[in-house]
Amino acid sequence: MAEETIFSKIIRREVPADIVFHDDKVTAFRDISPQAPIHILIIPNKLIPTINDITEEDETMLGHMVTVAAKIAKQEGIDETGYRLIMNCNKDAGQEVFHIHMHLLGGKNLGRLVG
Repeated sequence: MAEETIFSKIIRREVPADIVFHDDKVTAFRDISPQAPIHILIIPNKLIPTINDITEEDETMLGHMVTVAAKIAKQEGIDETGYRLIMNCNKDAGQEVFHIHMHLLGGKNLGRLVG
């Protein structure tokens, strides 16, 4: 069984967070250490420690995370100017909380990363 994280407590509203979206599949909230003017974390309500732990039954939820990211980008006014979605897997990639999450970053020119 995966260990509970701070994100589990945010989902259950046991820890305060600036929640911008919540439904039966995902929760999204503003990052407490933003790396851009807009920095929102989108997390599944189900605890999945890393991308390596995703199963086929999680595929619909992952697609929903991306759809929610696009809705939030529009809500935040960055859908036209652009935004970045990032998911890290394990320590070497910078994952600090072992509950998968997608970073939605925008609100300024983020520069070229890859692509």
